[in-house]
Amino acid sequence: MGWWSRLRRNPLAVLSMGVLILFYLVAVLAPWVAPYGANQSFENGALLPPSSIYWWNPQGEFIGAHVYPATLGSVDLETGQRTLRLDRSRPSPIRLFHAGHLFDTFGDGHIHLLGTDEQGRDEFSRLLYGARFSLFIGIVSTTISFSIGTAIGAIAGYVGGLLDNILMRLSEVLMSVPYIYLLVALAAVLPAQLSNTDRFVLITVIISTVSWAGLARVIRGQVLSIKESTFVLAARAIGTPVQQILWRHILPQTTTYLIIAATLAVPGFIVAEAVLSLVGLGIQQPDPSWGNMLSLSTNAAILLLHPWLVWSPAIAIITTVLCFNLLGDGLRDAFDPKRIP
Repeated sequence: MGWWSRLRRNPLAVLSMGVLILFYLVAVLAPWVAPYGANQSFENGALLPPSSIYWWNPQGEFIGAHVYPATLGSVDLETGQRTLRLDRSRPSPIRLFHAGHLFDTFGDGHIHLLGTDEQGRDEFSRLLYGARFSLFIGIVSTTISFSIGTAIGAIAGYVGGLLDNILMRLSEVLMSVPYIYLLVALAAVLPAQLSNTDRFVLITVIISTVSWAGLARVIRGQVLSIKESTFVLAARAIGTPVQQILWRHILPQTTTYLIIAATLAVPGFIVAEAVLSLVGLGIQQPDPSWGNMLSLSTNAAILLLHPWLVWSPAIAIITTVLCFNLLGDGLRDAFDPKRIP
């Protein structure tokens, strides 16, 4: 029985894979799925709660899915809450596949599935656009970090000697530095005038270049074992170049471990970006990321009166991290050669 057949027998891993594919697909298609732009503000639309969708008008007639224009009333001095006012005389029908969006509304009412923030921007749209930074920084950082770690570990393990000692001592130095504090320190020195695209690239490079050490040590250990195998010794005996032995004979034997380790490593990079953005050192406003959207949790009033602004990015991060971990566990079991089918 192949690894794919074994993986399909793990419902949690399959469900996690499906959720992750959906998340990445929605992130790529954010301009189409999101009903509004990431920074589009609505007049008198600040801090609106999630929109309620109605099917019948006030007279009890069925008119299809619609919303009503909404505004907030005066503040209750005792509770701090504001009453929601709906203009039920102007229903706004919800339209699907219109004007280049999956859905939108016709009329004066606007649909806000997750409410609006303090600047009147649609939280659902910002969550989708923010997924582009938060999700892809994990994939890109993992790719770069694993490329560096695999190359260094393979060279150190195969060549050995002084080069092995130098590379492994360097990796130990990196592993001895507290990971998150190093990221904060490095991100803090980035110039304030950087665009968010440049900041994304620099954060990705920073995270990748300080996180390869652990993988390099594991790959080195595997290479040390594999290079004494019969097929490697035979390749060396017939004069096969070193680089060809590494890339064609040794490193393919580590593929299973790399796939599993990469799946389990992506959540760490996503959380690292979220932490940096949460403390104001990552992606900067007005561009959204799940981390800087979550930074509103530092405001007690937001937590008490407008919790939808915090729960949506928090749930997105937790779900993504959990799905990657469950998928990684499933892949580990599926690739295990000792597993009984």
